[in-house]
Amino acid sequence: MWLEKVTRLPGAETGAPAEAAAIGACEQALGHPLPEQLKDFLLAADGVTGEWGEGVLWPAAQIAESNREFRTTPDFRELYMPFDPLIFFADSGDGSQYALLRGIDRLDVFRWDHETDSRLWVASSLPDYLDRLAAGSLEG
Repeated sequence: MWLEKVTRLPGAETGAPAEAAAIGACEQALGHPLPEQLKDFLLAADGVTGEWGEGVLWPAAQIAESNREFRTTPDFRELYMPFDPLIFFADSGDGSQYALLRGIDRLDVFRWDHETDSRLWVASSLPDYLDRLAAGSLEG
């Protein structure tokens, strides 16, 4: 299912499937499990790059590193609302990021705007995010 959705994205390139150890290392670095949909996707492709270089879905190592940076950078604590409830997994190429909620039984995807610190709902799930991205209707 995941790779079928990715093939509808113009110019998208996928990474090889993630090893279970890479996903485990990501979860250990984050200090919590990844949502099942995100794990399933990573097991199909460890990252997807869009035609303009945007991170449609980051590899497990980048998910770990980017979330660590967002959660621990002192300047970010002064500039933005807390990032702890979010799991960033993608970027739009313009500085904004996409995130899932952590510790909440919701599959929704939100876009974080780096200029306004707004967190806008854009999709009801990871598959919906990919469908909306392919259709050019990913709002936010």
